Amino acid sequence: MNDRQNNLKGAFYMMASMAGFVLNDTMVKLASDELDLFQAVFIRGAIATFLLGLLAWNKGALSFRPSRRDIKIIGWRTVAEVGATFCFLTALFNMPLANATAILQSLPLAVTLAASLFLGHKVGWRRYLAITLGFVGVLIIVRPGTGGFNAYSLWALASVAFITLRDLLSHKLAPSTPSIFVALITSGAVMIFAGVFATTQEWRTISLETFALLGAAAVFILVGYVSAITAMRHGDISFVSPFRYSILIWALVLGILIFKEIPDVWTIAGSAIVVGMGIFTFYRERVSTR
Repeated sequence: MNDRQNNLKGAFYMMASMAGFVLNDTMVKLASDELDLFQAVFIRGAIATFLLGLLAWNKGALSFRPSRRDIKIIGWRTVAEVGATFCFLTALFNMPLANATAILQSLPLAVTLAASLFLGHKVGWRRYLAITLGFVGVLIIVRPGTGGFNAYSLWALASVAFITLRDLLSHKLAPSTPSIFVALITSGAVMIFAGVFATTQEWRTISLETFALLGAAAVFILVGYVSAITAMRHGDISFVSPFRYSILIWALVLGILIFKEIPDVWTIAGSAIVVGMGIFTFYRERVSTR
């Protein structure tokens, strides 16, 4: 398969991954009408962990034994994933889908900045300027101190910080560590954490419809994880990565059709700035690599 075909295949899987993630978010948000956060995440996590366990068993990853160094990294990465999950879902339960998703799109900019500060990656002035403008775009979406401000936007920003930490730790894992093994550990930890906190709240009776929603959410998040891994293994990363912004299109469409959430002009303008600066940083990274 030539480079062009690999790039197109990678782009397809990246878009499939983003569709999986936003459909998962949509199903969980719909379930929030009947269940509280921890109960919903526990049920979804139990189904997702079971499915990931089957996949890991099929791939022979259950017998993998990580090094002591990787155990420590996986442990801290799992803490970051738990924090990211509950911060983002707290935001999602209390604000429009498109707004929460738009804030999350500052992640590539945050990872680039963190890699420069903590991993010694070289970042030129153009990318620093793009990162600054990208975060201005986030401020336009959040609009602190204005009538359109939603305090739960801060939870979405906190999830960006946790995901940035998670991605930096992922970068330090040994190449021999199976991705599906790490995903299984992470999913199990999120499920256990949610289960513990769910016991502190009233356990609500779950309808068949809501259980089906959470089952679908588990399948969609599994599609998101597997497709994201596959996307990164096909084609040039700088070509494939910008297609992650297709998640905004999904979020806008599903927000309008399902939740009747029509984003205002500030959200759209801020999202455009964040996406534009994100694509520019990928382009500059490709140029500097060449």
